[in-house]
This record gives sequence, C-alpha cells and structure tokens, in this order.
Amino acid sequence: MSKMITCVIDSVRVSLTNQQRVVVLRERDAERYLPIWIGLYEAEAITIALQKIEVARPQTHDLLRLMMQTMEGRLLQVEITALRDDVFYASLVVDQNGQRKDIDCRPSDALALAARSSVPILVEEEVLAAAGIEPEEDASEMEGEIDTESEDLTVFEDFLENLDTDLGEGDEPGVDEPEAENPV
Repeated sequence: MSKMITCVIDSVRVSLTNQQRVVVLRERDAERYLPIWIGLYEAEAITIALQKIEVARPQTHDLLRLMMQTMEGRLLQVEITALRDDVFYASLVVDQNGQRKDIDCRPSDALALAARSSVPILVEEEVLAAAGIEPEEDASEMEGEIDTESEDLTVFEDFLENLDTDLGEGDEPGVDEPEAENPV
C-alpha cells in the first residue's frame, strides 16, 4: 500500500518569469514543499476560497460542492496521486451513502474544493519524493542574519569603506544638470 502525506496549501503565487500561477503545498509536519502549476482561473478559485471572499453567485467549485451535498455525497479528502510526464493527477474521495468513491480530477480542481470544504489534502509519498522541494539548510539557519565574517562580504565592505561620499560644493544628490534649452 502506498503512503500518503498530509499537506496544506501554503500559498498561491505568480511566476516572475512567465506570469503563470503555481499553488504551493507544504507538508504539514515538515519543511517540504510541492509546487503545482495551475491555470489563472483555478488560482483565482483557490485564492477566493482561502481568503473567504464572498461572491454574488456560486462559482464552478461552489456549484460542484453543492451538487455533491444535494446528492448526499460528502467530500472526505483530496489526494494528489501521481506524477507522470510532468503532469500531476488527483482524486476526490467522496462518501456517498457509506460507499467510498474516488473521482479522477485535476489537482487544481481538487485543491479548490479542499479549500472550500476544509478537508485533508493528501499527497502520495512518491510524488513528494519526485517533485518536492526542501529549503536549503544554510538559508533556513541564517534567516535574516548576516555573517559579517563571510569571505563573500569582504569585497562589499571594502567597497563601502573606500566609497567617496564627498559630493563637492554645490553638488546635491538627485539633482540633474540643467538641460539645454530647446529653441521655439
């Protein structure tokens, strides 16, 4: 039997390089993250649910949740089950009249429903092992501290010590030379 790891939605972010959206899952009991690229509308749906923004009419994921309830179904959890050819796969685990049903879906839709239903998010251990990211120890140990003894900073310190800050008489920082007048 495969091992499932409980995760939470850490954040929804925008890539600086291509403006695509990524939802970042974080392992609940560890510092391991799983980025999953998603569409713009799915990112918006997840963000609306996480921030508890009220909308005038039900969105698609709200409608799906209401339909499940109307049909006496209850979302138990969502699972990120596989990663094949750089594509993540997910399932909704639904209880309907005492019967468990696994419904194949996109991870973004599963996460949008999980955010609305407050159900556990489980990720297959193999998926986390293949695509999970752990922060570097050095970065987490330093957290805002600057090591002034570091070799890398000595060049910067030398630069600051030798920086000529004397502007001279009449020079003001941020004031440009007057431009030549344009004839009319």
